[in-house]
Amino acid sequence: MKLLVTGGAGFIGSHITDALIEKGHEVVVVDNLLMGKLENVNPKAKFVLMDIRAKEISKLFSIEKFDAIFHLAAQMDVRKSVEDPIYDADVNVLGTLNLLQNAVQHHVKKIIFASTGGAVYGEQHEFPCSEEHPTQPVSPYGITKLTVEKYLHFYSVEYGLRYVTLRLANVYGPRQNPHGEAGVVAIFTGKLLSGGEPIINGDGKQTRDYVYVGDVVEANLRALEYPENDTFNIGTGIETDVNRIFHLLNQLTNRNAEERHGPPKPGEQRRSVIDYKKAKRLLGWEPQVSLEEGLKRTVEFFKTHSV
Repeated sequence: MKLLVTGGAGFIGSHITDALIEKGHEVVVVDNLLMGKLENVNPKAKFVLMDIRAKEISKLFSIEKFDAIFHLAAQMDVRKSVEDPIYDADVNVLGTLNLLQNAVQHHVKKIIFASTGGAVYGEQHEFPCSEEHPTQPVSPYGITKLTVEKYLHFYSVEYGLRYVTLRLANVYGPRQNPHGEAGVVAIFTGKLLSGGEPIINGDGKQTRDYVYVGDVVEANLRALEYPENDTFNIGTGIETDVNRIFHLLNQLTNRNAEERHGPPKPGEQRRSVIDYKKAKRLLGWEPQVSLEEGLKRTVEFFKTHSV
């Protein structure tokens, strides 16, 4: 198949691109390189430097005639979304609508959308929560992701565009950007390996569901083959607090750094953990890589790549 991967120079998108090429698909990567890196792009993929909001993307759709889209390009920093909700909505909602309009116009059959398994639910009252949990986002980032989910339903009903939404937990692993504000595993690893001092926001007891990027790639491959429109949580169902992440990485990097805390960040959820039973039942997917093994692989990657 001819496939488009938006955000394909980024962390998750580049791993998906690799896997699709390994499966024999023809892949076009669109990325504005704001967060992605050209070195992440598989040399067998066609790379196009472009923002998903650009009008010129219609020409690309016309030329390439994609069968399906993996949509990962996004403003994905929760804190930045709190500081600048208009920019967040511009990229995540209007950028996606630009893709969807072109998908319909150029007869794309399907879109696999990377949503968020934490931010769309807001403060949970079930732990872990299923896809049926109420969606009450407490950040503009969560609101925009949920908005796109609603638009996907509209485009399916109105135009027959098929979709699978994957509500991803906190994804970590090789190639994650250690210099941004998102991705505590990469940030802490980068700091520890470079001799810096990681700062834990607040008391560090805020929990997340950490899922390894290789497992997320497998979920995306299965979503491509899945015949129905649907939404799936992709996580581990295990809560881990930030203090534990720090201590595990401290051991793996042999740093023995002091545990240091800073002020809590606005818009940050207290607890987040999602149930993947539906994905196991319908996609045949479940996480394979333990947190300890995933962190070990991540640290080994950053030891051999500049941070």
